[in-house]
Amino acid sequence: MRTRHPLRQPGREALRPRDVRLETERLVLRLPDRDDLDGYAEVFGDPKVMKSLGSEPKTREETMTWIERKRWHWERYGIGLFSLIRKSDERLLGRAGFLMWDPERWISAMRADLEGELETEIGWTLGSEHWGHGYATEAAVACRDWALGELGLTRLVSVIAPGNIASIRVAEKIGETFEREDLPAPFPQRVDLYSLGNRPAR
Repeated sequence: MRTRHPLRQPGREALRPRDVRLETERLVLRLPDRDDLDGYAEVFGDPKVMKSLGSEPKTREETMTWIERKRWHWERYGIGLFSLIRKSDERLLGRAGFLMWDPERWISAMRADLEGELETEIGWTLGSEHWGHGYATEAAVACRDWALGELGLTRLVSVIAPGNIASIRVAEKIGETFEREDLPAPFPQRVDLYSLGNRPAR
């Protein structure tokens, strides 16, 4: 039997995303907004970015659908992905934050209103021109601290392709370690699971 996710404990009020905003030295992390379309269209239209995610570039219509679904995730679960805004010029650099899902079966809370047990994945994606400047680590640290501190979570996971060395380094910098490589994937390439905290009992 898997342990129940901390955000779904009986009697615990659902978290609401009102006024959720994180700040770092260089970044503001806030909820995705429809006005972010141009910024996300640039990120998700970049073949290099989407290759790192095992996917194809998105159209503007697909990107807007993605924004709406991520806003729904925040409303439903009180946790989700943040837009990363650079303070110096207010430019959207990418996203970082959380998704709740069952990685064993690749069933996302976005695709099914699961009543079973979910993992909390922490992830990050930046436009390729912003790679190598430490933004992903800066955002991931802020997200980790918020999840462990404010939300009281005790476990986070990241799903990373073995060739994505940059993301593996970010995962290691926030305290995640390699857990296993036998995670099934919805696409041909292999993916590995990195984690912070103990694996739930089954």
